Amino acid sequence: MSNTDPAASLSPRRQRLSSFENSYAVALQRQRQTGVSQFILRTANPLQPFRTTSRAPRFQEYIVALVA
Repeated sequence: MSNTDPAASLSPRRQRLSSFENSYAVALQRQRQTGVSQFILRTANPLQPFRTTSRAPRFQEYIVALVA
């Protein structure tokens, strides 16, 4: 078994869905719909490197952008 990067073996669609650009688009859409500021977080999970949320970051998550 090789030690390859799990993110490198993702399908092109999964790579696009897990990108910062997609997270930013989701954050914009959610902020417009709810009026609540959205955080784009960097996670330690290679399969979901970015996450959009309205909650403060948790352990091993870092704020990359804030859509207010």
